[in-house]
Amino acid sequence: MATSSIFAKVRISDPKKAEAFIDALEASENKPKRKSSILVKPPLTDYDAIRQLMAKGDSVK
Repeated sequence: MATSSIFAKVRISDPKKAEAFIDALEASENKPKRKSSILVKPPLTDYDAIRQLMAKGDSVK
């Protein structure tokens, strides 16, 4: 539903408003990308690290 607005046709007849719209698009293009506030850990691929993690789970019970 929210993505359907991307495909909406926009008609701006006032040249000043058209210029302001273009300026806003350019400003958003130059805006630095947002950094995620959530730290994502890479998946474990080391067998020994996986074994240690699984051993921790067994001792908790």
